[in-house]
Amino acid sequence: MAEAAHGRVLGLDVGERRIGIAMSDPLGLSAQPLQVLERRGPVQDVRAIAALVKAHEARAVVVGVPYTLRGTESEQTQRVLAFVEQVRAAVPAPIHLMDERLTSVQGERDLIAMGTRREARRKGRVDQVAAQLILQTYLEMHRHD
Repeated sequence: MAEAAHGRVLGLDVGERRIGIAMSDPLGLSAQPLQVLERRGPVQDVRAIAALVKAHEARAVVVGVPYTLRGTESEQTQRVLAFVEQVRAAVPAPIHLMDERLTSVQGERDLIAMGTRREARRKGRVDQVAAQLILQTYLEMHRHD
């Protein structure tokens, strides 16, 4: 069985201003939005992620990596990967990377389809939905491992 099938998995959509966070159910079947973490600085952000991993007894963390549409790295990709290394140093759970291309766009579309007001989307809801999409994709890819 995959790690996702043995406990909760935390999903992260790391942005410049916010980190969208999602959590799987205990069986690792589905992802739900959890919260949005307003960025305060690398040390505080890593501590907050580590606290969530501990509080929810997460067995793994999945982080969306923002590659360009061509699949190459950008400055933002490098910032996210550097942040991932800081999280790795502070969290005992394995960290998995997922290509997050288009998840924020899809999250925005999902919120529009649900009738969410633009103001609500701007306050980070789209970040939670993007984290949920990243995590759900990971769970589905690893369901039968």
